[in-house]
Amino acid sequence: MRLRVEFTTEPFDLDEAPPHAVVARDVIQGADLDAVDVGPFGNTAEGEAGRVLTAVDALLRRSLEAGATRVSLQVNVIGEEGDK
Repeated sequence: MRLRVEFTTEPFDLDEAPPHAVVARDVIQGADLDAVDVGPFGNTAEGEAGRVLTAVDALLRRSLEAGATRVSLQVNVIGEEGDK
């Protein structure tokens, strides 16, 4: 199964990325995922279900430890493994 995760971390800071946002970005960019898109107001990544779920676990743990007060995320099934 392939999944897409979309997430944001808060609180926002429009002047510079807060530590929790940097950590979340680093986790997603360092995971073995496809179609990673990191932006100032939302982030998405796709990949095999196990890899996405492992990345989401690390994302939640590390961004909360780095000061996030809220993490909003959505996970969608987008196809079967082998689909891109």
